[in-house]
Formats: sequence, structure tokens, C-alpha cells
Amino acid sequence: MAGDPALQAVPTRSAPRNEGPRRWSPQLWAAPPAAALALFFLYPLALVVRQSFQPDSGGTSVRPYADVFASQAFRHALWTTVWLAVASTAGCLVLGFLLALVISFVPFPGAKGVARFIDVYLSFPSFLITLALLFIYGTTGIIGSFQFLTTPWGVLLAEVTYFTPFVMRPLLAAFSQLDTAQLEAASSLGARAPRIVRRVILPEALPALAAGGSLVLVLCLNEFGIVLFTGAKGVTTLPMLVYGKAILESDYPGACVVAVVNVLISVGLYGLYRVVSRRAGA
Repeated sequence: MAGDPALQAVPTRSAPRNEGPRRWSPQLWAAPPAAALALFFLYPLALVVRQSFQPDSGGTSVRPYADVFASQAFRHALWTTVWLAVASTAGCLVLGFLLALVISFVPFPGAKGVARFIDVYLSFPSFLITLALLFIYGTTGIIGSFQFLTTPWGVLLAEVTYFTPFVMRPLLAAFSQLDTAQLEAASSLGARAPRIVRRVILPEALPALAAGGSLVLVLCLNEFGIVLFTGAKGVTTLPMLVYGKAILESDYPGACVVAVVNVLISVGLYGLYRVVSRRAGA
């Protein structure tokens, strides 16, 4: 029977392979979030851009851009926005680095509790911190006679106070991964604390500083609540200018022009950060 040619001619069926559940392609998985992004962000943004080219007189024109760019109020708001954002970012970097050093490397009771409080602090709205500062620097505050909070320096203080934890959080994460053997070796070789910070800790903290600083810079460029709640009438930033043109003046094309400029600045800064970080190997 084993050598029967008739049996050898019958094809044998192999056992069916268990292919398992079919996996969705990456394109199908990306479709729902892409559709949500297009519906809730890109479409409204496209409407803003379209409105910026439609003056109240009708038609499509670049006249709203020419009118806004020629106004002194826009140039003043642009300069105020830039210098406040840059100064606030610099203050947050310096203060956040020093505070993160103390929490991470200076032993004191409650250090872990302070680090956890920073995580909670990040969830606070910006107007809440500004409201707390009003009780100190406001017109009816503890030292309200100085009228400090209604000045540009008061806005700067409020932004540094609120945004410093956004720099501290990535720094604390970076310091927690730092090899303490390097610090002990540097200390045993006679290096003092400033040199250890400059030669050992700071190089390890640069990526975290860049990430936190870039985030704070973009947030400061688009901050609205702090400037509004301080009541600083002489401080007009681009978001405040959008609010003024849209709500107070009913100049919707002009408000959309300012909004488009603000978005372009933010996206341009993000692109610059990506290019620099990629070249730096971060």
C-alpha cells in the first residue's frame, strides 16, 4: 500500500494556519485622530485665515493686513509681546534651575513633598496665580500703594511666578536620572559646588532647559489671562489686541490678522526649536 501510485497521486491537505486577527494598517489607526484634528483645529484655523482676507467692505483683499501692519497699536503690541515673553522665559530658566538644584541636591525635610506640589501647581489656571498676587501687589493689597502689578514689571513677575514650574518639572526629571557617582568623584577631586554645577550638572540639564524654555516661551507669547487679570492698561500684547479688536471694536478681520500673526510666530519658534535641537543631537 505504501508504494501504491494511486495513493501517492492524491494531494495531501496541510493544516490551516492560524493567521490570527487582522491588524489595522497604520493609516486606519491614524484616521480618527486626524479627522478630529481637522474638525476641531484645522477647520476653525482655516476660517480665521479666510476671515483675515475679507474686509468689512466685502470681497477678498490684503487690505486688513496692510491696515493692521501700518497701525502703531500693532507694532507696540508686537514689541510688548516679544520682550515680555523673552524676559519671562529668561527669568523662569534662571529661577527654575536654581530651585530645581535646591530640591534635587540640597537635602532638607519635605523635598519630596515640594516636588509633588510642583506637579499639582502645573494644573492651576494662570488667572488663579495672578489673583493671588493681587492680594499682595494689587490696589487693595498688602503693598498696593506701589501700583506694581498694573505695570509691565508686574506682568513680568506674574508670568515668571506662574511659568517657572514648567521649567522645573523637566529639570527635576533630568536631575533624578543624573549619576551621583559623577558628583562624588568631582567632589573627591576637590571641585567646589559652583564648578560641579557648571561642569557636571549643567551639561546634563541643557536638554531639559531647552525643552522647558521653549515651552515657556510659546506659552508666554500666547498668554492672555495674566495680562487681563493684572489690569495693566498700558500693557497690550497680541492676544489682548485680538480681544480688543474682536470684542471692543468689532473689527473681526483685524482681529483675525493679529491672530494669524500670533500663530505664525508660535509655529516659527517651534520649527526653529526643532531644527536647533536636531542639529544639537537632542
